[in-house]
Amino acid sequence: MARPIWNGSLSFGLVNVPVRLLSATEQKDVSFHQREAGSNARVRYKRVAEGTDREVEYKDVVKGYELPGDKFVTLTQEEVDSASLGRSRSLEISDFVDLAEIDPVYYEKSYYLAPREESAHEAYALLRDAMEQSGLAGVGSFVMRGKEYLAVIRPWKQVLVLETLLFADEVRDPQEVVGTLPSSSRGNSREVKAAVNLIEQLTTPWKPEQYHDSYRERLLSIVKDKAKGKEIEVEEYEPEESNVVDLMDALRRSVEEARSGRSGRAGSGGSGGAAKKAAKSGAAKSSTAKKAAKSAGAKKTAKSAGARKAAKSGAGGSGTRKAAGNGSGGRSRSADVAELSKQDLYDRATKLGIEGRSKMTRAQLQKAVQKAS
Repeated sequence: MARPIWNGSLSFGLVNVPVRLLSATEQKDVSFHQREAGSNARVRYKRVAEGTDREVEYKDVVKGYELPGDKFVTLTQEEVDSASLGRSRSLEISDFVDLAEIDPVYYEKSYYLAPREESAHEAYALLRDAMEQSGLAGVGSFVMRGKEYLAVIRPWKQVLVLETLLFADEVRDPQEVVGTLPSSSRGNSREVKAAVNLIEQLTTPWKPEQYHDSYRERLLSIVKDKAKGKEIEVEEYEPEESNVVDLMDALRRSVEEARSGRSGRAGSGGSGGAAKKAAKSGAAKSSTAKKAAKSAGAKKTAKSAGARKAAKSGAGGSGTRKAAGNGSGGRSRSADVAELSKQDLYDRATKLGIEGRSKMTRAQLQKAVQKAS
């Protein structure tokens, strides 16, 4: 069982619930120790008094608050703790609000708020279930580790989740930080409609498990390869060029790619989807190619004169013929892979478990992914 980072009492009205606070998240960053280049000796830091080499023990450290004129006021830990007014062990819910009214910019960190003892289970369940039915979340504040936190408490998966929030004066005004911002676009413009269409094409149910830390995976792969004695080739990546010259054309092509991607996933088990995708890529500019795409489901049609004419028309007929002939969508998959960036190819190679991917060029990654798919 995890060790609580805070113990106290949660109160709403005249009801008090003994609770403990546990971290709901964990960072999975790749951790490195600092070592001296050449000797490989561990580099460590020490607390020393300024102007001397004398090390200062932690118990002798006090807190100093800087005043104008290079002056300081020092406080002991006891004096700092006195500012909490005894609130370091209490969390009182003062208001209930609709979560939708809280902008995500205010959220800071998530914790699980659990009953501290069995006798608190009944009151804990009462608060949790009442908030579940009301659809509201509790707002309160408490002191932890020398800092007061604003918090919102909500039910989730049979547990109360406490989210620490930033206070209003801790959120910076975007106008002061960013400076000049573009004015609002015309709501009925072609560009806005195209952008909304693109958003709708890319809308999908939220599935957190489908997102992963690809940087951490690549970094650990490099560590693993170097531990095996492999030489690591560091490649330079050039930033992608801006495509804002023709915004409408970029939006139109983005919508088409999103649509073809969705139809490809939906029709991956049938030959018709592959033929239609090939037709959209330019193989169906002639009426003959359209005829080949429509007849993609039958093996005989792959050998028909229509498919041969599509090949001779020079409009991507070879891709259409293959898609119509085997019904597997192999040509479409190859085309998809060919359009991926090196970063996307590397991510796919990682999922496929392709060895030596960190040293591959983009062309090698494309070839390896196509072969393993």
